[in-house]
Amino acid sequence: MKADKNDFKKYSEAIDKIQEGNESMIELFNELEDDDPLINFGHDVVENIGKAKEKFGDETIDEKINSVVREMLSWLHLNDEENPE
Repeated sequence: MKADKNDFKKYSEAIDKIQEGNESMIELFNELEDDDPLINFGHDVVENIGKAKEKFGDETIDEKINSVVREMLSWLHLNDEENPE
């Protein structure tokens, strides 16, 4: 393939951008961490949460689940100095 100076410059710039993109992707990959879930929900629960979010919206269901979990955790008295057990 024949190319003039302008073509060489365009290809050189394109290669530089590709290389910058590759370097950015490698950097992002190297910064990845395992995403360990806080709670391992059962498959049926995950399925029902998905259905509920479709029906009522993400925000509403997230709020409801947070309310229930917050209430449940309050029973554990996590902020008390002494362990009530």
